[in-house]
Amino acid sequence: MRILAIDHGSKRMGIAISDELGCIAQPLEFIPAEPFTDFLVRLKEIIREKQVEQLLVGMPRNMDGSYGPMAAKVKQFIEVLKDTITIPIKTWDERLTSAQANRYLIDANVRRDKRKEKVDKTAAAILLQSYLDSFIRS
Repeated sequence: MRILAIDHGSKRMGIAISDELGCIAQPLEFIPAEPFTDFLVRLKEIIREKQVEQLLVGMPRNMDGSYGPMAAKVKQFIEVLKDTITIPIKTWDERLTSAQANRYLIDANVRRDKRKEKVDKTAAAILLQSYLDSFIRS
C-alpha cells in the first residue's frame, strides 16, 4: 500500500511517499499552500499518478504532548481534505521533524538557499518513515 505524507505548513506543504511495499519513505516535492485550490489539484494528481491508498498528515504537538494552535489549523485542514479526498486520512506526531530535516540537510552539506526548498519534503519523509517504522517495532 502506498502512503502519501503531508508536512503541513502555512507557506509550503512537504510531500513524501512510501514505496509500494510500505517500507521506505522518500521525499517527493513541496506544494505551495496558497492558493489552496491549486494545492488540492496537485495533491489529487499525485494521489492518482502514484496510486496512493492512504494519506498521513503530520499533527503538530507541543513537547509535553499537548495540542497547540497549529494542531487546530491542521485539524481544519484535514476536515477540508476529507470533503475532497476519498482515501483514508490518518495523523501522526510530527514533533521535531523539521529540526531533524534541517540537521540532516546540514550534515549532507546542502547549502542554506537549497535547504529551504528541501526541508519540507524531507520533514514529510521523516514523518512517514517514523510511521512506517512503527509497524516494524510492533
